[in-house]
Amino acid sequence: MKALSARFASAATVLTLAALTALTAVLALTVRDGDRLGDDPVGLFWWYAASWALFAAAVAAVRRFPGRRVVWLVVAGGVAVAVTGLLGPPRTSTDSYRYAWDGRVQAAGISPYDHTPRDPALTRLRDPWLFPTGAVCRTPGLAPIARAGAASPCTRINRPGVHTVYPPVAEAYFLAVDRLSPVGARHKPLQIGAALISLGVTGALLLVLRRRDDDLRKAAYWAWCPAVPLEAVNNAHIDVLGVLFAVAGLGAVASRGPARRAVGGVLIGAAVATKLMPAVVLPGALSGVRRFRDAAAVLLPAAALVVLSYLPYVFLSRGSVFGYLGGYVEEEGYDASSAGSRYALLRLLLPDSWALPVLVLAVAGVTLYVMRSGDPRRPWSGALLVTGWSFVLLTPGYSWYALLLVALVALDGRWEWLGVALAGAAVYVLGPAFGFQQALTNLAYGSAAVLVLVMAGIRRRPAPAGKWGDPVPRLASAEPAAEERQPEELSGTVRDSEVGS
Repeated sequence: MKALSARFASAATVLTLAALTALTAVLALTVRDGDRLGDDPVGLFWWYAASWALFAAAVAAVRRFPGRRVVWLVVAGGVAVAVTGLLGPPRTSTDSYRYAWDGRVQAAGISPYDHTPRDPALTRLRDPWLFPTGAVCRTPGLAPIARAGAASPCTRINRPGVHTVYPPVAEAYFLAVDRLSPVGARHKPLQIGAALISLGVTGALLLVLRRRDDDLRKAAYWAWCPAVPLEAVNNAHIDVLGVLFAVAGLGAVASRGPARRAVGGVLIGAAVATKLMPAVVLPGALSGVRRFRDAAAVLLPAAALVVLSYLPYVFLSRGSVFGYLGGYVEEEGYDASSAGSRYALLRLLLPDSWALPVLVLAVAGVTLYVMRSGDPRRPWSGALLVTGWSFVLLTPGYSWYALLLVALVALDGRWEWLGVALAGAAVYVLGPAFGFQQALTNLAYGSAAVLVLVMAGIRRRPAPAGKWGDPVPRLASAEPAAEERQPEELSGTVRDSEVGS
């Protein structure tokens, strides 16, 4: 019997390492040689699809990997995967160029909320990298900032005629990166910073899972996910910093005691002040809360951190510190149900004018359910439910938004929600090839929603004796397994199942 177990363990090791090696190779080729978004979106998506397939194979194989060495494997694989994002300049997004500009503007003692990149008042801060001239300006993706002409400048920064949209913690990060970067480093410091933060998320996940005596293999859902090297590292999206704060905050909230809940609130507030969207994890942080003071222990520190982070910019700025936020909401169609492909699944079933009110009611219902029935020891389960259904109903067109969702999956283990992240990538990458038609969004997000509902039904069925009830097996531990603990220790088990469905 021992010999047979050793053979299975050896086979699992070989399969996991082979899948990880192949995944790393495909990601490296995607970043270095894959077609760019505007050149051949269908060809680029095939690279994405291959990397996601290998990712699925790797996380399936690691379920049988020997538990004692799993931490080293998750971390080593995470490092290898993250490094692939450093092998080329940003491929599918120009957001990091705005980050670099905002950092440079702040380093000059100017509020990033007061001037647009096109403003002549900031001409002295321009350089040939962010503001090239001549023939290079005919390259797709570069925006003109003056009248056309042989020597007219252009910029790599998207929306150069509007003010920045990023909250204060993000702006403070941009300033820190600018101050720490050598002259002429261009995009690389932002990518390196994002890679380090993504590895920090892996470390935070492992710490939270270990504290919960949970399966450490779950951290591979984040560490090896293709979205991390492609969106967090290569495109250097600031979302990854918000993810780090959110994961750490939920981990602190899960601990007992008002002091730790307050620390969790501060960290979640920092996440919100980085990208606003992590506010969707707040209902999860309030899972099962019955007393006002317990809710206040999280909400008040979170709100205080957001307000205090804005104050320095309020005093420094002459204009609104909310920048282009309102314009961005309008531009992306979140304020108009009939615009673009937002609320696609709701608009498939309902009149356009009903989509936004129904979404608000649906998310409010999920939020109340999580707060009433969620397990306070597993706040990420409720956070995943609210975040996941918000994405399904909003149908966002930007794939990096799902980085938060991927981290919540790594905490909770319900892998089916990764389909929502893949749907976002499909919509973003294939959009140019299909004219950004709503049918593509319906197909991608509709398939992801069906997968979630099917798996919810399967998870509600009683698990056969001797079979796994969790998405991945628990590691051997010195503490008694969940099935062996006293009934009072299992008070959250049913709630966990309910929240995840």
